[in-house]
Amino acid sequence: MFNSAFWRYSKSFLTFLWHLVIKRRAALVILFIGVFLPLQIFGELAEEVWEKEGGFAWDVPILLAIHSTAQPQLDTFASTLTKLGVFWGVFPVASAIALALFIRRKWRKLAYLLTTLLGSIIINRTAKVLLHRVRPHLWESPAPEFDYGFPSGHAMSSMTLVVALVILTWGSRWSLFVLIVGGIFVLAIGWTRLYLGVHYPSDILAGWTASIAWATGVSLLIRPYRTKRQQ
Repeated sequence: MFNSAFWRYSKSFLTFLWHLVIKRRAALVILFIGVFLPLQIFGELAEEVWEKEGGFAWDVPILLAIHSTAQPQLDTFASTLTKLGVFWGVFPVASAIALALFIRRKWRKLAYLLTTLLGSIIINRTAKVLLHRVRPHLWESPAPEFDYGFPSGHAMSSMTLVVALVILTWGSRWSLFVLIVGGIFVLAIGWTRLYLGVHYPSDILAGWTASIAWATGVSLLIRPYRTKRQQ
């Protein structure tokens, strides 16, 4: 009798789980691709940086390959473009969007944007202090940096803003535009950091994956894409 009841309850529970998975499959896919996988990559990179003082085997060859294209005009271009990754680009754009959301009283979206951006800054600074990875010194950079390098702050700030905007505009007519232009912007900022020789490729990859995981995770909690009816 006990065994019969146990198996009946177990079957009922498994059926409930199956229907729950089917109902929430989209959220589970987002959780896996947007949070779990990026966190795994970031964790692997951080663990290696923690255990080793030098870079990865593929860091230096990639940097040298990019540096082989160096020329004075590109030096000026990269030194200017890289500033868009934080104070000249990400900060004013994020401030303008936050102000627009505030004026339009889009509190959920504003809370998501501010939480995502401020949290990204805290994560970046904390990781740099804990891991204290020295930046590469393979050549004299046209725009040198002197703090720790892992993960890249420019890579994190640009990726965080783009992922946040993709989520905020998802399903609208702007989503594809934001995805394409934002993707180009993120890659361009990442290239400038490598071209200038102030980051290893692994610093950039770590910044990207940490940002994706954080911005996606926060969106699953705050759900900025919800309609007024759902709120």
